[in-house]
Amino acid sequence: MTNTRNFVLRDEEGNEHGVFTGKQPRQAALKVANRGNGTKSKPQKIMLRERGTKKVHVFLGWKEKVAAPKNKPDWMPDTINKPFVKKEKIIKLDKL
Repeated sequence: MTNTRNFVLRDEEGNEHGVFTGKQPRQAALKVANRGNGTKSKPQKIMLRERGTKKVHVFLGWKEKVAAPKNKPDWMPDTINKPFVKKEKIIKLDKL
């Protein structure tokens, strides 16, 4: 069983803010994309550095409004946001 890993959100200047968890980098990127404001035509660039390593995972992410599933609970609205991500590359940092 895999343990959860922590990923720190980075901006273009290298400033880090916000920690997202997931078993895989893609799972954390989906969480960022669901909170972001990217669209399919203009996706948001997501850079996640795994804590304890020098790897930065780079994704393009966006969210779309989709119909809720047929077996949805009563409290769920008829349309929901569904996040999408596409992995671009992995960057290795020289220093932390």
